[in-house]
Amino acid sequence: MKLYSISILSKNGPKSQMLASANDVSSFGYFERSGVKQFMTFFSKTLVERTNGGQRQTVQEKEYSCHVYVRNDNLGAVLVADLEYPTRVAFGFINKALDDFTSKYGPHLWSGTSPTPLPSLESMLAQYQDPAKADGLTKIQQDLDETKVILHKTIEGVLERGEKIDTLVDKSEDLSKQSKVFYVQARKTNSCCVIA
Repeated sequence: MKLYSISILSKNGPKSQMLASANDVSSFGYFERSGVKQFMTFFSKTLVERTNGGQRQTVQEKEYSCHVYVRNDNLGAVLVADLEYPTRVAFGFINKALDDFTSKYGPHLWSGTSPTPLPSLESMLAQYQDPAKADGLTKIQQDLDETKVILHKTIEGVLERGEKIDTLVDKSEDLSKQSKVFYVQARKTNSCCVIA
């Protein structure tokens, strides 16, 4: 699971304005990185422009998911992640980023022409790379899944041991029958020859 970009934008009529962003393009080749950043900026602006206020949506393109949320006050955010990243955690991250931005910058600063620095966005992007660490519910779900796998293995082991025990019981019954036959045969053999 990987997060590539978080962008905060303001929607002014049909156009959107980039306010803050953080990117993690370390998984791309060195010469591809600037092109990837430009593409994510373009894609983020386009998604915010085409999303109505108060609406959330997820757009999938090949192996990427773009999670978009535009609030009723026309402040929006776009999170670019891979397909495996949980949607609920992605929108939780977007909400946290938007809340952090609005606590530092009021609506009168949203119409600026240059991006606003938001250092906490980089640290949040790094923190949310692992959804289990960032989100308690995801951590609990992972723990439940691991417990379920262990439980299935334990049950399979018990069933296999049960089969082995059944086999041992059958073999011991056969051995018991054979020993009784041997005892009877030995008594017959010994009864003809009495040593005095």
